[in-house]
Amino acid sequence: MRRAALAAGFDLVPVSSFRDFSRQLSIWNDKFSGVRPLYDANGGVIDPKEMSARERVGAILIWSAIPGASRHHWGTDLDLIDRGATAPGYRVQLKGAEYEPPGPYAPLAEWLSANASRYGFFRPYRGVISAVQPEPWHYSFAPIAESARDALDLRILHEALLESPVLGKDALLSDLEVLHERYVVRVDWP
Repeated sequence: MRRAALAAGFDLVPVSSFRDFSRQLSIWNDKFSGVRPLYDANGGVIDPKEMSARERVGAILIWSAIPGASRHHWGTDLDLIDRGATAPGYRVQLKGAEYEPPGPYAPLAEWLSANASRYGFFRPYRGVISAVQPEPWHYSFAPIAESARDALDLRILHEALLESPVLGKDALLSDLEVLHERYVVRVDWP
């Protein structure tokens, strides 16, 4: 896919790929505690300190995965940009506006929409079936990702969270069956 993108004028590179449990845990805990910004469905900043633990969990899940349930853990998912579309030093934000006209990655998003499936990739978060907000940068390699998703059963995820220092653990574990179905099982399959 990278060679085809280059031939079409795009320097296709991942800005995020494999992410281990510890990294996802750090992202989650930073959002839960307010160290990292927490966003609502429209991208507006919200204050987690004014929310219950259950509300914080719900707000985080709009944009970020539960530690142990991130598709990035599987080594099959990538967040993609066109490196040639921005000036050196540009700070990629992975926000929808970057992938819509006149955003720097809008042409790439159009090309990926038309071509990624030819190479086995799809967007798991388009906001159709998945409860995760649309992520036009996030692509998944279907031949491997779908078997990994099927293998991640509720028991494995429960055990991983039970053993971890995840913030909001009680809220996560009490709703885990519903959260697993809504944010892990349900993806926007092609």
